[in-house]
Amino acid sequence: MVHGVHDLGIEEPRLVALARAVSASGIRVLTPELRSLADYRVESASIDLIGYSARYLSESLGQKVGVLGISFAGGLSLLAASEPQYEQYMRFVLSVGSHDDLERVSRFFINNRIVRPDGSTLQMAAHEYGVLVLIYSHVEDFFPAVDVSTAHEALKLLLWEQVDESRKQAALLSPPSRQKMDLLYDHHVDTFVGEMEQSVARHRGEMALVSPHGRLQSLHVPTLLLHGAADNVIPPSELLWLQQDVPHEVLQAALSSPAISHASMEDASVADNLRLVHFMARVLKLEGDTQRLSGR
Repeated sequence: MVHGVHDLGIEEPRLVALARAVSASGIRVLTPELRSLADYRVESASIDLIGYSARYLSESLGQKVGVLGISFAGGLSLLAASEPQYEQYMRFVLSVGSHDDLERVSRFFINNRIVRPDGSTLQMAAHEYGVLVLIYSHVEDFFPAVDVSTAHEALKLLLWEQVDESRKQAALLSPPSRQKMDLLYDHHVDTFVGEMEQSVARHRGEMALVSPHGRLQSLHVPTLLLHGAADNVIPPSELLWLQQDVPHEVLQAALSSPAISHASMEDASVADNLRLVHFMARVLKLEGDTQRLSGR
C-alpha cells in the first residue's frame, strides 16, 4: 500500500486507517515509505522502491501480492509492475487517483484545463496545492541561487500549512523573492504562469520517466483503475488516458466515482456507492485468488 505525495508519508491518517482496516480482515499489509513522495517529488527512483517492496512482501509470504498505489504512487506502481524483475511478485495493481502523464497534469495545475483522449477539453479549477508542489519541486527555476535554500524551506512550511512559520522564513529572503512569496500567500498563482510553463518544458524529460503514458506495453499484471469523478488534483481525464495505455487484456476494471475525491471518501448516491462496492469486490476477488495461490 503506497502513499501519495504527502509530508506525513506512511503516517498520513487516511493511509493508516485504510491499512488497519485491511489488515483487520486478515490481509497482511506493508506500507513502504517513499522519501521523495513525502518531500513532494515524483522521481523515478520510487519505481524501484515500489518493486523492491512488492518483492520483499512476496518472498516473506511465499505468494504474489497486490499493490495499491494512491495518487502519483498509482502511476509509479503501474510502471513498477511493467518491469519484468518485479511483475513476477505482483498479483494485481490497484491504481487510485493516478496520473498517466505528469507533464499533462502539471500543465493542468497551470491552466485549469486538460485534454481528454478524444480531443475534448476538461475545464475545472485545479487545487492550488498542485501549483505549490510544482514550484517546490524545482525552486531553482523560480528563485535566484542566493534564495533557493530559504525559499525551499518557506514553501515546504506552506505545503505543511504552517503559514506563520513559512512567513517567518520568507522574511529572510531578498526583497524581490519575498515579494514573490507574498504573491503565493495571497493566492495570486496566476502571476507564475509564464515561469511554470518554462519549468515544465525544462523538465519534460524527467516527467516522462515517471509517467505511464506510452510505457505500459509490457504490463502483464492484472490492473484496476479507480478515480474520483471531481478530482481537482489529478483530474479524472487521466483515468481515460490510463484506460488506453493499460493493455486491454490485463485491465480488470475502471471506475470514475463521485464517492471519492482525490484520496478520500465523499457523500454520494446509493447507486454510486454500490458501484464502488462492486468495484472493490473485484479487488477482493483478486486478493482471494492470491491467497489460494499459496494454499491458504
